[in-house]
Amino acid sequence: MRVIERSIYRGPHLYGMHPMIRIRLDLGALEQWPTDRLDGFAAALVALLPGLSEHHCNLGQPGGFVRRLEQGTWLGHVIEHVAIELLTQSGAAVTRGKTRAVKRQPGVYDILYSYADEVSGLAAGRAAMELVHRLLPPALQGLHGLDRVARPEPPLPSDLPALIAALRKLVATHGLGPSTAALVEEARRRKIPVTRLNEASLIQLGTGSRQQRIRASVTGRTGLIGAELAANKHAAKRLLGDIGLPVPRGEVVRDRPSAIAAARRLGWPVVVKPLDGNHGRGVSTHVGDNAMLLAAFDAARSISRSVIIEQMLTGTDHRFLVVGGKLVAVAERVPAHVVGNGRDSIRKLIDTVNADPRRGDGHQAVLTRIGLDDALHACLALQNRSIDSIPLPGEHVALAGTANLSTGGTAIDRTDEVHPDNAAIAEQAALAIGLDVAGIDIVSPDIGRSLYEAGGGIVEVNAAPGLRMHLAPSEGSPRDVARPIIASLFPRRRSSRIPVFAVTGTNGKTTTVRMLARILREAGYRVGFTSTSGVYINDCRQVSGDASGPKSARRVLPNPVVDAAVFETARGGLLREGLAFDLCDVGAVLNVSEDHLGSRGVHSLRDLARVKSVVVRAVSRRGAAVLNADDPRTIAMARHCRGRVVWFSNDAAALQRAPINAHVADGGMAMLNIDQTIVRIHAGERQKVADIRDIPATLGGIAEFNILNALAAAAMAAAHCINIPAIAAGLRSFQASFEDSPGRLNIVEAHGVTVIIDYAHNPAALNALARVLDRYRGKGRLIGMVGLPGDRRDSDLRDVGAQAAGMFDEILFREGADGRGRERGTMNALMVEGALAAGKDPATVRCFVNEADATDFGLRHVRPGDVLVLTPTDVDAIFARVQAFADARDPERSAVHEGTSHDG
Repeated sequence: MRVIERSIYRGPHLYGMHPMIRIRLDLGALEQWPTDRLDGFAAALVALLPGLSEHHCNLGQPGGFVRRLEQGTWLGHVIEHVAIELLTQSGAAVTRGKTRAVKRQPGVYDILYSYADEVSGLAAGRAAMELVHRLLPPALQGLHGLDRVARPEPPLPSDLPALIAALRKLVATHGLGPSTAALVEEARRRKIPVTRLNEASLIQLGTGSRQQRIRASVTGRTGLIGAELAANKHAAKRLLGDIGLPVPRGEVVRDRPSAIAAARRLGWPVVVKPLDGNHGRGVSTHVGDNAMLLAAFDAARSISRSVIIEQMLTGTDHRFLVVGGKLVAVAERVPAHVVGNGRDSIRKLIDTVNADPRRGDGHQAVLTRIGLDDALHACLALQNRSIDSIPLPGEHVALAGTANLSTGGTAIDRTDEVHPDNAAIAEQAALAIGLDVAGIDIVSPDIGRSLYEAGGGIVEVNAAPGLRMHLAPSEGSPRDVARPIIASLFPRRRSSRIPVFAVTGTNGKTTTVRMLARILREAGYRVGFTSTSGVYINDCRQVSGDASGPKSARRVLPNPVVDAAVFETARGGLLREGLAFDLCDVGAVLNVSEDHLGSRGVHSLRDLARVKSVVVRAVSRRGAAVLNADDPRTIAMARHCRGRVVWFSNDAAALQRAPINAHVADGGMAMLNIDQTIVRIHAGERQKVADIRDIPATLGGIAEFNILNALAAAAMAAAHCINIPAIAAGLRSFQASFEDSPGRLNIVEAHGVTVIIDYAHNPAALNALARVLDRYRGKGRLIGMVGLPGDRRDSDLRDVGAQAAGMFDEILFREGADGRGRERGTMNALMVEGALAAGKDPATVRCFVNEADATDFGLRHVRPGDVLVLTPTDVDAIFARVQAFADARDPERSAVHEGTSHDG
């Protein structure tokens, strides 16, 4: 077995709509050994992982996978299920997976499975391969190449219990705590986008300007003043007392004598706690004499410089959870304790309690393990006990002075037993302190009676209250407290999503993205967009370089300034990582033609269309797919769209044929070029958008590809209900200039020379450019700089050479800075071969090692009347050279860099 590559999909991708890990595995000789030929393999595997017997596989019932094992299945399929089972055993909620044979590569499989987090997911994949390897007969064991899958550090253990424990630790370390996880789950249930912003619990809910943020139960609406006031327990209590709420009397002290004096004034017993502590640290209750007081004071003083001495209220401790000023749950908190049996020591009794599978370390599990720390020993000492004492049968031994779950306490749900007065008191307290989510701690002898009658009061107000005690109480009904918190952030009819527009296709993506962004700006949106030239916010480029992949899109979606996002979506990013979003409002496929074939498993136009169709599959049910009705491969994608389809066409006759004729007859929308006018047809009505002659980017109608781009942009905007005047204004203001559309049909006239800069990087784009050049033929020479990326096939390079021979009088072939594995000079040689085979005179062909040298030569070589066409990769650098040529008073002595040409 050999791992060829792996991918982490964070959004919709070629293989499905959900985040998954993909491992491409070459079984090698093991391709000849399905599981039915491996004696004892299935039995040994199921004995090792009994949970596999519950896997349905594609048979739709428990035991389906075991049946496949017995009937015979490939080891890639086995590894998929083992990875899923290992993650399940480690506490990750993972169930989805699939394994597919890779076309044209016998014995190679794509293993895919969902994951809770990327680190544990990759580790489980590697562990699954190693585990399956160990179960193979010795003669078949030959595992190589696993270094291509991220090795966990430290290495995973080999024995299964230790392996599961290590994976469980990874899941816990890289996963979310119970409070955050519950909020994230509720957000996802409501289809709210969720983005983890760091390795801790900082979460973005929603996108762009509609986002909200949480960190556990702290939200972006939690006020700093309220949080600081809650942390100052004495100030908070005084404020509550001032408005008439029941609170215990107390004083703030800083030294031991003051503490003793305060306790005497308040009356024994008292509570001692730090002024600004949390999680019950440094809190002592039932302090009944000076000796206990001094010990308690020192414990609190270690947490805070100031210490509260407070009247101790009688009764049980209750946590009231208030969200948006409304009580949503109440739990009685029971301090950590053990009950003696007359045989076991307190240490052993604690071990028994900690064995509860609901308990974990810190806040990772529903309950927290009881720790043998100094606070526990101090608590036992106050009871004249030690960790080795043996309590009597039925004897209750307190292990903590407070009832916090973080110190090992438990909870009993009391929501339905609360007196209305007590609910009102808690709600007033949260509002008075100024917290949108608050934990109000109330001590009462009977929570079913009013505090005003039964006694008791508010002992603390907490920002960032834990949700565990309500989500999964030790006794009583669980309360879905995540729902009201998420509802408070996103009330009904308030969307959590900014509109997302995705544009893919072989050609025209960048220009269409920029045209659409301009239209949206005209409609009043603050727009973030990505393209091959960078990441832009409101037309300001914030990141330079090729930004047509998901990583760049993820720079835009968290930006709180952005009201709408427009993403150029290239093939490479789709194959590497999938989409950066789960759904788009409008997805467009402009065309599908030959480009990048033979790379990353894309061998045919059908394969390429499958990749591009991911955008269509990701359209929301209320969204729209904008498709080119002149391209049969985009027409076929319509069946994959869950929302509406909007067609566009540059051929008015398309109105009389499928698919547009029936679509329009049913009231559907289409955007057409009718008599050199862009017309929207919808619900049986025609409406003029703009005259094509008035759209500068079309060069008066001769730039056919920009007519198509304008049609697509207009269709996308109309699909999102942007009004026609805004669409027309956006198209009319969009120029074929470097400022509006860098590297896309930019024309510079200088010194009698016409320089055209266009990022034509495949045959279809060069053909479109050739039609524009027809207007310049018969004047001066047509000189073209032509090159392709190094990942194109040899035949593609020869074909482009032949194509250039028919387009230009003189050709400057150039190579790129990144040959993508090719030796220097081989690409030029192939293009020259194609040009000469097409009949080109060798004297009219020159070769250059890079596009800068080719550009410099071309600018020195041109004469008035000539047209120089540049098809660069580094658009910014080449345009700067052209601009220097245009600005020079004497073009022959211009500031253009003196590069060295390599004539062919």
